[in-house]
Amino acid sequence: MLYRFPIKKPEPDFYQFLKVLNGEKKPDKVHFAEFWIDEQIKEYIIEKYFKEKNVPLPDIFSDSYSGSSMEDKRKAHEKYYAQIIDFRYRMGYCYYVDGKFLVDFMCSYNEALKLSRDTALYSKGLRAWAEEGTGMIKSFNDFERFPWDRTRKLLLEFENHLCFLSRNIPDGMKIVVTGSLFEQIMEWLLGYENFFYLIHDQPDLIESVVNKVGQIMYDFYQTAAPADCIGALLLSDDLGYKTSSIISIKHLRKWFFPWYKKYSLIAHKYNKQIWHHCCGYKYDIMEDLIFDIELDAIHSFEDTCCPVIDFKKEYGNKIAILGGVDVDKLARWNKKDLSKHIKNILDVCMDKGRFALGSGNSITNYIPVENYLTMLETGLDWNG
Repeated sequence: MLYRFPIKKPEPDFYQFLKVLNGEKKPDKVHFAEFWIDEQIKEYIIEKYFKEKNVPLPDIFSDSYSGSSMEDKRKAHEKYYAQIIDFRYRMGYCYYVDGKFLVDFMCSYNEALKLSRDTALYSKGLRAWAEEGTGMIKSFNDFERFPWDRTRKLLLEFENHLCFLSRNIPDGMKIVVTGSLFEQIMEWLLGYENFFYLIHDQPDLIESVVNKVGQIMYDFYQTAAPADCIGALLLSDDLGYKTSSIISIKHLRKWFFPWYKKYSLIAHKYNKQIWHHCCGYKYDIMEDLIFDIELDAIHSFEDTCCPVIDFKKEYGNKIAILGGVDVDKLARWNKKDLSKHIKNILDVCMDKGRFALGSGNSITNYIPVENYLTMLETGLDWNG
């Protein structure tokens, strides 16, 4: 199969995209929405289809940076980000999702990460895992000793990074910046099991950690939102399992949703949208997300608990739906059956707009590249 990527003459128009998401305009084409595309997928496409040499993401913690000047590190990062913006542009997206601040935030405290061999189709060598037992904070003493002040430097670095992005984003495209609250606290600051015990044993410690990280993310969003190059703020927090939220709705409303509301207010103050990537079952909290927090778009759909077609029928007149092609199907199905499935999604979800096509979660390095491209090709060919 011959693919039309890279697109020869991309014509991104983020403002038209927003009109579709807002339901102000019936879409005249399928818009693409993707938050995360694994580095190995990007490398494969750039080298095979773009016929260019891939620029890997520099690892500032590796031995290869020993003795390198800050200027060398800066140039290496800028070279990488210039290419990944160009990649998004030529793949037909009208925005680039930037997660540098969030990644730096996690890596600055990377003692909690667990590593194991990556066995994916396009292996990255090692894969990082979240801490399931006890994280880095187990008591108020740990909380007080934690090096929170590192984030000041990260925010300054992000401001410089944002200036670079604003100079390099193509006309018609915008930047979407991503932060996270619930997931950071549960996955490595407190750890899953520890978090669950603390809900009952020491809820005041949870509240202190939530407010500390909540303020860090608030400062991050407040730094980004006023910039002209920013199109939306993205909150990346997985709140659910297949059958319910991970913690009670009562505790989500007590600790986390007030911060979500603050992030939403920042976005709307500067006439930007706020989107939420939220894996798992979320029907029980949609009223909170739509009417109280006032999210503009929701992402992450799994056919086992939140099929995108059902979700669009129920909520598509209240909130924009991003993505929706189940990752398991993207990873396992043949191209013919996959294309038929995607056409069915489009036939339902494109009605009246408020939808953009993409994976239900992300383009992982265990998804065949040809299946990813088939999804995009199916979107290009759809005419209603």
